Amino acid sequence: MKNLTITVDDSVLEWARVEAARRGTSVSRMVGDFMAEMMQREDAYERAYLAWRTDERSWQAGPAAVAAASAQAHRASARRAGDPQDLNSGAAA
Repeated sequence: MKNLTITVDDSVLEWARVEAARRGTSVSRMVGDFMAEMMQREDAYERAYLAWRTDERSWQAGPAAVAAASAQAHRASARRAGDPQDLNSGAAA
C-alpha cells in the first residue's frame, strides 16, 4: 500500500474528519475507499461499453474488430493504472 498526500480546504478537511468519525473510520481509509469505488465504477462502465460496442459491430467487422476493441479498453485501463509497459504498447493506437 502506498501513501498519498493531498491538499484540501480547511472546511473540506473538517467535514471529512466529522464524516469519517460518523462512519467509524479514518479520513485516509474513507478517501481510499472512495477512490477504489470510483475505479471500480469506471472499469464497469468500460466493460459495459465494450460489450455494447462489440455486440453492435461484431456482425460487421468480425473477430479482428472485437480484438481491437478489447485491446483499446485494456490500454485505457492501463493508462488509469499508470502501467508504463501497456502505455508504450498503446502509443500507436
